[in-house]
Amino acid sequence: MNRIGGMTTCWTTKKVNKKTAFIRNGSKLLEKLVDSCDGKCNSIRRFSATELEKATNNYDPRKLLTEDSRYRLYKGFDIGYKLYNGFLQGRPVSVKKFKDDDKEYERCFNDIVYSSKMSVHKSFVKLLGCCLETQIPILVFEYVGEWTLRDCLWGSEEARRRPLLWIARSKIAMDMANAVAFLHAAFARPIVFRNINPWNILLDDNHEAKLSDFSFAISIPEGESHVKGEAIFGTPGFIAPEYLATADFNEKQDVYNFGAFLLVLLCGQMPYDHSRPAGEILLRNHDRLNEVIDSTIIAEGAWPGKEQQLQAFAALALRCISLKEEDRPTMIDVSKELRKMHRSAISCRQQQG
Repeated sequence: MNRIGGMTTCWTTKKVNKKTAFIRNGSKLLEKLVDSCDGKCNSIRRFSATELEKATNNYDPRKLLTEDSRYRLYKGFDIGYKLYNGFLQGRPVSVKKFKDDDKEYERCFNDIVYSSKMSVHKSFVKLLGCCLETQIPILVFEYVGEWTLRDCLWGSEEARRRPLLWIARSKIAMDMANAVAFLHAAFARPIVFRNINPWNILLDDNHEAKLSDFSFAISIPEGESHVKGEAIFGTPGFIAPEYLATADFNEKQDVYNFGAFLLVLLCGQMPYDHSRPAGEILLRNHDRLNEVIDSTIIAEGAWPGKEQQLQAFAALALRCISLKEEDRPTMIDVSKELRKMHRSAISCRQQQG
């Protein structure tokens, strides 16, 4: 204790557990940040665990939209809390529940931080809020639709009831390119997504696509050209070879990932065909284009310009997966090329009548 002008003060610093203090203070800070916007800024608010249990009928398996080894995404209804202008009340939402695991704890907060930043962009799934009462926070997003791109390509008969035709695929490619280009170019420190794949692209009934799951996203450190020396993240078949070799990641590794995704859209198959020699890419030259293109695209018939669009799409995908990263285009260039292709596809189709 100290004496000041005859008064006793209690400014003695107590010994505290740093980890406990960090968790307590961090939790309070996040709680205050969420409460401060509570639907008024970027639509983030705090949900209770009870609300989300009711919304999902206690996480009824029949409400499961998609899952992987890290999380499950459920459809929820009627949360019962009226947001401003009645935005949420009575509408479906998507409730994301991570696996109880230390690694997922970090990834969950990653998802919260980056999803909240991207809610301004129409091609990302909008974060509505989160629940801080559980061991790992539960996230609440806008509801997009019943299916992922994976479902529409390879899922149940119900999921594939409306086939993905060429114009729809070209629009999905364009919208996803716009989203990733935004990450790379709209911020002082570029953000790399690191896991573009058919599982985390959600589709509505009209095949409008939105990118989800920022679990692996990261900003490139100021003054650096790469994120260095981390573990390898991503989906097998979508990972750039130099990333596997060095664990360094920048925008050009996202471009490779995106090129592999374009091949999936074009061919309806994963980028690697395990029936051929190990490591052989699904499509390495245009001579085999007609052999590997998705039968759904072939079955819808031909029209003037369609063959050229498919060739250009394949050529762009192959440039994106060039073995040398300096030979790959930027995502801004990819976005521009895909926009031209999509507009050309619509124009040619309309002329056909």
